[in-house]
Amino acid sequence: MNQLTEVLQRSHTIAVVGLSGKRFRPSYGVAEYMQRAGYRIIPVNPQEREVLGEKSYPDLDSVPEAIDIVDIFRRSEFVPEIVEAAIRKGAKTIWMQEGVIHEGAARRAMDAGLTVVMDRCILKDHRRIASH
Repeated sequence: MNQLTEVLQRSHTIAVVGLSGKRFRPSYGVAEYMQRAGYRIIPVNPQEREVLGEKSYPDLDSVPEAIDIVDIFRRSEFVPEIVEAAIRKGAKTIWMQEGVIHEGAARRAMDAGLTVVMDRCILKDHRRIASH
């Protein structure tokens, strides 16, 4: 079993950092798809109160429950602080969406024992894996 398949099969809760309540934003479409696929979505965005029927939190440190995947929809320069919060939170996986790349933060996360997926769309990977 490859790493992406393993991550998606063992995970249940996805904190989506940068999740927008605007339906036309990629983060909304991806989170909505993953929610329909059976994952618990936790929106993390200080500008939102609620997205997809779930309470939104201003940052990862404010999330009161365990997180399997931290899915990042923020510009690459924000990744290091998100990774540090994910490590503090005990998250298992950092998933940087397409176009989100930060080698230093990826290395830091891996050194802390997290799985790292970088520059990939979780929806596309889930759809591809689910169709097999």
